[in-house]
Amino acid sequence: MTTRCRIAPSPTGPLHIGTARTALFNYLFARQTGGTFVLRLEDTDKARSSVTYEQDILDGLHWLGLEWDEGPEVAQRSAGGAFGPYRQSERGALYTEAIERLLAQGKAYPCFCTAEERAADKEADPQLSGYIGRCATLTEAEREARRVEGRESVIRFRVGEGVVEFDDLVRGHVSIDTAQLGGDLVIARSDGSPLYHFVVVVDDMAMGITHVIRGEDHLSNTPKHVLLFRALGAEPPVFAHLPLILNPDRSKMSKRKSQTAIAAYREQGYIPEAFVNHLALLGWSSGDDEDLFSLQDLEQRFDLARVQPSGAVFDAERLDWLNGQWIRRLPEDELTERALPFLVAALDAAAAEGHLVRQPTAEALAPLLPMVIERLPRLDAIGPMLDFVFIDDVELDPASLVPKRWDPATTVTGLTEAARVVEELGQVSFEADELEPPLRALCEVHGWKVGDLFMAVRVAITGRKATPPLFDVMVALGYDTTISRLKAASELASTLPHEDRDAPDT
Repeated sequence: MTTRCRIAPSPTGPLHIGTARTALFNYLFARQTGGTFVLRLEDTDKARSSVTYEQDILDGLHWLGLEWDEGPEVAQRSAGGAFGPYRQSERGALYTEAIERLLAQGKAYPCFCTAEERAADKEADPQLSGYIGRCATLTEAEREARRVEGRESVIRFRVGEGVVEFDDLVRGHVSIDTAQLGGDLVIARSDGSPLYHFVVVVDDMAMGITHVIRGEDHLSNTPKHVLLFRALGAEPPVFAHLPLILNPDRSKMSKRKSQTAIAAYREQGYIPEAFVNHLALLGWSSGDDEDLFSLQDLEQRFDLARVQPSGAVFDAERLDWLNGQWIRRLPEDELTERALPFLVAALDAAAAEGHLVRQPTAEALAPLLPMVIERLPRLDAIGPMLDFVFIDDVELDPASLVPKRWDPATTVTGLTEAARVVEELGQVSFEADELEPPLRALCEVHGWKVGDLFMAVRVAITGRKATPPLFDVMVALGYDTTISRLKAASELASTLPHEDRDAPDT
């Protein structure tokens, strides 16, 4: 039997971490078993579904590299398949036929109970946990009388009595008494539109889904689905319920408490290689000490038997570490291509604030990346690390120019002398390994601590105290720009009142 598994997101919100992890595990299981990975959009919630959310889901799965074998035909990613359509909103006739079949067999019935009647039942018995079956035994004449009264009806599925049992690939044998299911299940609204628990079963049957791999939060729904499969004349698929994804405090991850949207992580400069790697480790273990797995590695090594039932903590620090590791594994041209939009965005923001900005090119960015790659946790950090190279009017805080052990007068001397040393070195010798010796010698002549001069120079040419290696930065800025910024900073430092600072400690 060919394995067929699916991801069935609802386009009522953006693609989030839980759905992405579920999609990944289904994709990996399909690839590992030589099966088929199906994408089905559960878009029957007309009030909340949107084309925007649908596109976000499709784009997110594509960004992660989780290409489906069958699914809705969309621009540039047509898939199709023999079991379509792959949007629930286009499969209404299938649901109508299945409901009519259950009604004809007496496995479902119309329920005319009003909200007030159900509330009265609850008030009469506070221990009541579900529907009491008021309409379950109505005769056809009694039903017709209610229709004549103008009462609307939902359709309920007869849950019956007994125990529902199934084997879960992650949780082992599961046994639940039907008394815990809340009574007969509503499978269609009064307007005839079917509900989730029903359509998901009908679709899984019709599409030949052999394995349903989903989150632990669906475990309590599974007995209802098992009963529906059997009532419709099919054996249920194999189930595997993945562990919950937790915050560091062990609370359930949710959009109210955490950042869950995949698009947000993408915008922050996480790369898909790292994100897939991190998602795979949320509940699955390779069995050894390895941490780095490409999608291709995972396709070969993933095994549902190594998925743990206990909750998996989403560790942002671990994600940052993985992201840095994968960034450093990217080929130089690919890293440049991916990083450039983040640098452009940072410079656009600077331009919007009124700064004079030169737009970077891939050719200009590529030689700068080696300076920062070891300290780059995310691609959005590229802006704060390198934007000063492309901002012509770097803004300086005069007070920040003065190192702790210096006063303004010493700072003016230091920056002026540094500019002189660079000028005398000349443009031909303007290289990182040529710049450091004469500037260190300058410190010896004046009795300055090297760190003080270097800090003053760093702030003068970049506007900040933390940057990539100083001499690499000077080379990146260029001979003329370095000298002009040193001189401009020296003039600015001269405007500071000398009495505001202690005498230098030399």
